[in-house]
Amino acid sequence: HVDMPGVVKNNISVNIDNGTLSLSGIRKLASKGVANWEEMSDVAYVRNFSVPQAIDVERVEAELKEGVLRPHLPKAEAAKPKTIEIKTA
Repeated sequence: HVDMPGVVKNNISVNIDNGTLSLSGIRKLASKGVANWEEMSDVAYVRNFSVPQAIDVERVEAELKEGVLRPHLPKAEAAKPKTIEIKTA
C-alpha cells in the first residue's frame, strides 16, 4: 500500500521494467487569487522497488481508493509451486 493523499488518478504512474516497480504521483493544489504565504504546495511522490522476475506483468493492476494506492502483483503460473504426484512401479 502506498499513501498518496490528495493525488488524483490522472497524476499517478505505475510502471514495471526489468524487475523494478516504479510508482510516482503529483499532488497539485489549486490556488485562487494571489497568495502572500502558502503553508502547503505541490508534492511529488516517487518510489522504486525491486520485484521478482516471477511477476506476471500482463496481469498487474493498481487501485486508488481514499488516497491509498494498492498495486496487485500476481505471480506467473509457471512460478507458482506445483505438487508432484509420486508413482509406484
